[in-house]
Amino acid sequence: MLRPRTRSAIGVLLVAGLGLTMAGCGGDAAPAAGGKVKISVNGQPPGTQAFQRKIFDEDVAAFEAANPNIDIEPREGFMDPKTFATKLSGGQLEDVFYVYLTDPAQIIARRQAADITDHLKDVPLAGELNPQLTQVFKDAKGRQYGLPTANYSMGLLYNRTLFSKAGLDPAKPPATWAEVREAAKKISALGNGVVGFGELSKNNQGGWHLTSWLNSLGVSVARQEGETWKADFNNDKGKAALQHLHDMRWTDDSMGSKQLLEIPDLQRLMGAGQLGMYIAAPDNVPVLVNQFNGKYEDYGLAPLPGGQGTLIGGEGYMISPKATPEKIKAGLTWLRWKFLDPSRIEGNLKRYAEQKQPIGLPVPPAADVWVGPVREQQEKFKAANATIPVANYQPYITAAPSLKGNLEPPSAQQVYAALDTVMQAVLTNKDVNIGQVLAEAETKVNGVLAQLR
Repeated sequence: MLRPRTRSAIGVLLVAGLGLTMAGCGGDAAPAAGGKVKISVNGQPPGTQAFQRKIFDEDVAAFEAANPNIDIEPREGFMDPKTFATKLSGGQLEDVFYVYLTDPAQIIARRQAADITDHLKDVPLAGELNPQLTQVFKDAKGRQYGLPTANYSMGLLYNRTLFSKAGLDPAKPPATWAEVREAAKKISALGNGVVGFGELSKNNQGGWHLTSWLNSLGVSVARQEGETWKADFNNDKGKAALQHLHDMRWTDDSMGSKQLLEIPDLQRLMGAGQLGMYIAAPDNVPVLVNQFNGKYEDYGLAPLPGGQGTLIGGEGYMISPKATPEKIKAGLTWLRWKFLDPSRIEGNLKRYAEQKQPIGLPVPPAADVWVGPVREQQEKFKAANATIPVANYQPYITAAPSLKGNLEPPSAQQVYAALDTVMQAVLTNKDVNIGQVLAEAETKVNGVLAQLR
């Protein structure tokens, strides 16, 4: 849910501007009467993700050694909206549970998470978290119900090798959508099935990308009016964005003939060197390398064209409303140590580098959740320990702090589903009536937003 970019109440509780001196990272959780405080925690990667699972389990052991009064019971899995309410009512919800940034508003409204505001003074953080991210976990009264642990923003991922072959300068990625269109034409002109620009339109991913596109033009897909929300994309900028996409697809023929694509389709094309550009978050890059035989040196990442904003997302953790004060404190101690301890950043980067993991991108173990001195120090550590050509991704990293971040709309997945139909119509029907499909989607989205409580 998008709210004003103001310093959050939690920011007052944080020890801002203290560089990397941790305010204490072990042994301070009060034990419950009679012994240890035991907390269940989800977010443990599955065994099929061997490296991530190894890191998580090592962290649990190290945390327990540093905090002998806390016993962690790790559980696999993340947020599943379909089972969340059942697990909570049945007492099966973990004490500390993972959420996407689209979830907290409804969880807070339904009183399905503990109010941690008064407990934060006992578990202070060293450094200031991005206030826009902490705001996601607050209610209208400013009470805090969770903490962000990872963040991403959308950018323009491009193939530097294809840029060079097409006579484009890979050091100067497109800064406007008009430049994207011109670059896509030149790249697709290489022939042999090469696609200049790819776009999604299935499984809510088309709506997700259209939202990103609109954010880059300085508009959101929904606006808040008092206590209610309204669709806000059936306007001149929405029509202009879709007309631009239509022209690339049908006039320029720079998007290929195969449509109704999902993320793996574009990743497969990019990994095979057959795609010039697509909208993506930084975590796409290691996927291209690890799953689709790509090479870090072939790719570049730039901010979304337009320069007026981007879509941000991410994840965090909340604590069960049934947790005791001792469990809340233990849970916050775990979250601080595992995800929000600046003194562990450099060590984690070196640990990942030793395992030949990519260092230099704004992805875990150096998630982009900090502002101020901690973020500056984190960037220095990343540069010093880089295992990838950081310069290829520097345009994105440099632009991130100054680019307006837009959170996903309320009921994001339902909104994206309605916008999927718009993207599908534009990409599969040359004679589409853009105004009509936008009006139809507006009606659907207003129906979704009217259900918000």
